[in-house]
Amino acid sequence: MDMKLEVVVVPVSDVDRANGFYKALGFRLDVDYVAGAEFRVVQWTPPGSECSIIIGNGITSAQPGSTQDLQLTVTDIEAARSELVSRGVDVSPVFHDTGGVFHHAGGEGRAGGPDLDRRDYGSFASFSDPDGNGWLLQEVRQRAPGR
Repeated sequence: MDMKLEVVVVPVSDVDRANGFYKALGFRLDVDYVAGAEFRVVQWTPPGSECSIIIGNGITSAQPGSTQDLQLTVTDIEAARSELVSRGVDVSPVFHDTGGVFHHAGGEGRAGGPDLDRRDYGSFASFSDPDGNGWLLQEVRQRAPGR
C-alpha cells in the first residue's frame, strides 16, 4: 500500500496576508475556493513538492501560528536562504545541531553555520509566516537510501 502525505493545514488569522507571504516564497497557488465569508480554502504547493499546504477560514480549530517545524528540503541551504531573503523573508542564519543529528526544539544545541562536515540532513535555517507558523529549511543533497 502506498501512502503519501498530500496536504498539511496551516492555521492563519488573515488569509490575504498569508497568501501574499506564500506567493513571495515562490509557492504555486493551486486553489482559492470561497463559499461565503466564513469558509475559504486556499492551497499552495512549494516548488518541486508533491505535498501542499492549505490555509483559509473555517477549515481548522487550531490557533494561528500553532504549527511549528514544517520542513522544506533544499539542495543548497545557503542559496535557498539567500533567495528567500531576496524575496523579503526574514530567515535565520544557517545553523546545525551540536549533537549532529537533528535540531533540538527552540534554540537549544544550535551552532552557527552549516554542519561542519556538510552532511546531508544536518544544516538548517528557519523562518516564520506572519502568524508565527514555523518553517525550517533542511539541506539534503543526496537522500538516504530508500527515501
